[in-house]
Amino acid sequence: MSEAEPAFTPGSEAAPTPHRRRPRYSGKNPRRFEDKYKELDPERHAETIAKVRASGKTPAGQHVPILLDEIMQVLAPKPGERAVDCTLGYGGHAGALLKAVQPAGTLLGLDQDPIEIVRTEARLRATGCEESALVVKRMNFAGLPRALGELGWLDGVDVLLADLGCSSMQFDNPARGFSFKHDGPLDMRMNPQRGAPARDLLQKLSAAKLKTLLEDNADERHSALLAEALAGSDHATTRSLADAVRAILPRRLEDEEKEATVRRAFQALRIAVNEEFIALDTFLQQLPNCLRSGARVAILTFHSGEDRRVKHLLRDGLRGGTFSATNEEVIRPSAAETRSNPRAAPAKLRWAVKA
Repeated sequence: MSEAEPAFTPGSEAAPTPHRRRPRYSGKNPRRFEDKYKELDPERHAETIAKVRASGKTPAGQHVPILLDEIMQVLAPKPGERAVDCTLGYGGHAGALLKAVQPAGTLLGLDQDPIEIVRTEARLRATGCEESALVVKRMNFAGLPRALGELGWLDGVDVLLADLGCSSMQFDNPARGFSFKHDGPLDMRMNPQRGAPARDLLQKLSAAKLKTLLEDNADERHSALLAEALAGSDHATTRSLADAVRAILPRRLEDEEKEATVRRAFQALRIAVNEEFIALDTFLQQLPNCLRSGARVAILTFHSGEDRRVKHLLRDGLRGGTFSATNEEVIRPSAAETRSNPRAAPAKLRWAVKA
C-alpha cells in the first residue's frame, strides 16, 4: 500500500445516499401547491418552468412581471441613479431596475411580506451585484419617507415603481389564504405577523359596514344581499366562504357571474384586512416629496379603487405644476402578453415626470 492511500478500517466506508422516491400524487401532474416540486425549484427544472409559461400559466411560487418593457421604457433608469421598487414581490421588475442603474447606482426594495422578501433578496443578490447596489427593507410603501431618510436620500430618488397588485406567490399558496382556488385558512394578511386575519374581520363586521366595504373596495353590485347574510358569520377556510357567497346569490345568475362575485368579495376583504387604501392614500400624499427634479414614477394598478386614486394624484399634480408630464390614456398589456400571462389582464399603468 502506498503512503498516499489511507489505511482501511472497518466501517470507514461512506454511507450510501439513501434513495428518495419521487413525490407521489394522484393524476398525471401534481395539483396541490406543495406537490409541485419542479415549479417550486426553478433553478433545477428550467424546462418545466418554460413549459408552464408557454401554456399561459404562472409557475407555482413565482410571479411574472407585468408590462416590464413598458415600465422600463417609461422609467428609463440610468447608471448611477437612485431607484426604488416600492413593492418588491418576486423581484422581476426589481431585477431589471437593479441592472439598469449599474454601475454606481442603487436600488431600494420595499416589501411588507416577511416570507417572500428573504427569498427575493437572495435571488437578486445571486445576480452578482455589489453589496451596496441593493438595499432591501421590510416595510409597507407608506413608510417610504422613513426608508429614504435612513439612507440619507433626503432629496429623493430618480426612479420609482409601485406595482400595487398582489404577488402570485401569495395567491397561489393556499396557506396564505388569499384565494379560493385551493382551500386554505381564511387569512389574507400580506404580513402574517401583523393584524387580524379575514376570518376575524368578517365575524366582527356589521351588515352596514360590510355592505360599505364591498361597495368601496370592489364595486360589488350584490353588496346588500351578501352583507346581510355574511356579516358576523364564521368561515375558517377560503372554500367555506366561497361556497357561502355562491349559495347566497340568486339562482338565475350564470356561473361566470357567481365566480366574479366571489372574486370581488375576496378582493374587498383582502383590501380591508391589509388596510390597502389607507396605505395607498398615505403613499400618494407623500410621493411628490420623495422625488428629485426630473424623476420618473410608474404605478401599476389592478382595480378601479386603486386607479382612481392614482389618476387623481397625477392629474392634479400636472395641473398644479408638481409634474411636468403624465399619460392621459392608461397603458394596458398587449393581447400577446395577456395570452401568455392572463393575470396581466386587469393591469393599468400610469406614469409621471417630476417637474
